[in-house]
Amino acid sequence: MPADLSLVSDCGSCFGLCCVALPFAKSADFAQDKAGGTPCRNLRDDFRCGIHSRLRDSGYTGCTVFDCFGAGQKVSQLTFGGVDWRREPGSAPAMFAAFPVMRQLHELLWYLNEALDLPAAAPLAPRLSRARQDVDAMTRGDAETLAGLDVAGVRAGVSELLLEASELARAGLPGRRRNHRGADLIGAKLRRADLRGANLRGAYLIGADLRDADLRGADVIGADLRGTDLRGADLTGALFLTQAQLGAALGDAATRLPEALTRPGHWTD
Repeated sequence: MPADLSLVSDCGSCFGLCCVALPFAKSADFAQDKAGGTPCRNLRDDFRCGIHSRLRDSGYTGCTVFDCFGAGQKVSQLTFGGVDWRREPGSAPAMFAAFPVMRQLHELLWYLNEALDLPAAAPLAPRLSRARQDVDAMTRGDAETLAGLDVAGVRAGVSELLLEASELARAGLPGRRRNHRGADLIGAKLRRADLRGANLRGAYLIGADLRDADLRGADVIGADLRGTDLRGADLTGALFLTQAQLGAALGDAATRLPEALTRPGHWTD
């Protein structure tokens, strides 16, 4: 299935919503505290980032790995009809509340598209298609409707369906399919580990050593890969891996990736 461009961030069509609506705390990922609904001090009048080319060097690594999955332009151009929060300040609270909801819905659409593209999950195609249609319809509601959505409930239902697709896709892989769902693997020494077809959904792999590990066909949906060392690792066919996860990790030219994803610019040669 070709990439759905509506789920790819288009910052030029967005009103800088990720730079305003979301809060962040001073940490290794952000150089300062910022409250939700308050513009980042680096946001320019044209809604572009004033330090975009040097975010990492300026202490804003968290910005470089954030992906709204196209939610920013959907809220800006569809939900609010192209009228920005500076021209209509009264719209700001509703716009900023709609953005994180839309972002979650678009992320689900991204995963559903991937699941529909898995040959082994073909028996689930009718249910996956219906779920995608339902979630897409939710993204087209007005701001009040978006704010009233039970997003947690929607995510839970879709998550179970995606897990079924994952299990079908991983069933035919050789070896022992380890279950590390939600596991605390922070800083774990997993160099050269055989994790083919493993369930790593929601696992905490912050700072873990996965150099030269075999992650072919592993389900990594929601796994925290901040600082994870993936140099030389094989992620071919990894399920539900996102560009944002790769951006948060470390890798090199020997790291093998799914075809739909690209090697982050900060990775080593």
